[in-house]
Amino acid sequence: MSSDPPQVYLSSIDEERFGIRTARASNVTLDKLPSVLDFCRARDVVLLIARCLVSEFRAAQAMEREGFSLMDTLVYCSRNLVTTPIPKDSGKIMVRPIQPGDEDDVKFVAAESFRQYFGHYHADERLDRVKCHEAYISWALRSCVLGDVADEVLVAHLEGSIVGFFTLRLNSPEEGEAVVGGVVPSARGLGVYRSFIMRGMEWCLSKGATHMLVSTQITNIAVQKVWARLGFEPSYAYYTFHKWFDKP
Repeated sequence: MSSDPPQVYLSSIDEERFGIRTARASNVTLDKLPSVLDFCRARDVVLLIARCLVSEFRAAQAMEREGFSLMDTLVYCSRNLVTTPIPKDSGKIMVRPIQPGDEDDVKFVAAESFRQYFGHYHADERLDRVKCHEAYISWALRSCVLGDVADEVLVAHLEGSIVGFFTLRLNSPEEGEAVVGGVVPSARGLGVYRSFIMRGMEWCLSKGATHMLVSTQITNIAVQKVWARLGFEPSYAYYTFHKWFDKP
């Protein structure tokens, strides 16, 4: 779990996508909330996307008093890759690193897999539904072409077609993390995601990491069941809040 101080910054990606001045803040605490708000007001921010640990309940309550609205809860789980051996993947899905030319297939998979997804963007009634969906497609594509988004991208093949993608990064020499992934609806229930997690653990271990971190929305029970069966344990959780500064 990150113990870094709160960080607040203008989000050019969100501003370009939604056409409004947007800021993001992480690890918000009660004592740092005033400085986060001052930062936003001084820069004419319209929308602030802020996260705080669920254990920072005083900060969460203070944000609610300041007009923030809860949009989602992210749960994080971790697994020790050394003390517990990684089981062998008994699945029949071929998983390999992304190759040049796969980007369009990943874009299609992202568009299909996130079609019914309901993230913190979607939970905000003031944000355009189509642009919310495009946000996750953009995230997937940036993972394929930008090294600062992901260190590894895996794709899953079924009957000659790419049916899933899965991105990974190293947070530190000791910890790897699964960042974002998706599987087309027609390939769900075939163990594709389980294969991704297992290949992800192998990748982290090959890079010298001793732990792997995964995260999802608290409502995504199916994914959490896969983690539990593979030895992941709950670690921490974050609330995601939105605040509109043009709201009375």
